[in-house]
Amino acid sequence: MTRKEALMNLRQILLKRRDALRKVLAGDLSQLNSVRPNMTGDMVDAALDAVHDEILSQLAEVESRELAQIENALERMRTGQYGICESCGHNISLARLQALPYATLCIKCQRELEQEMASSGSEVDWSRLTELPSDADTDVSINDIELDVS
Repeated sequence: MTRKEALMNLRQILLKRRDALRKVLAGDLSQLNSVRPNMTGDMVDAALDAVHDEILSQLAEVESRELAQIENALERMRTGQYGICESCGHNISLARLQALPYATLCIKCQRELEQEMASSGSEVDWSRLTELPSDADTDVSINDIELDVS
């Protein structure tokens, strides 16, 4: 398989993941925006509702960050810059792109950036370090998270 064919396969993966994230985000945001009628119940119910809302909010934040990275990768494909390191201008290895399809830095430049940040004491930009499940149908639901309320 040529590099061009591999990049086209990655485009399909990015498009599927983008569509899945859009659906999930629409559901998460609609749940967050829904008004709960007559909040009845005790303090534990109210606490569980608050925790539920916080988890939904944080999941939506992570998902929207990943969606922005995917949109950026798709735009880089349109302009012919996809797969090229933003720092050094060399090709990003296919193995790295398959592991992280929206990577914008080659492994060498990513390591250098992380080392610079670690030595300068500045915080790591974790928004650049998200994982993409290998199976686009693998989504985390709020129901998948167990809460210990004891």
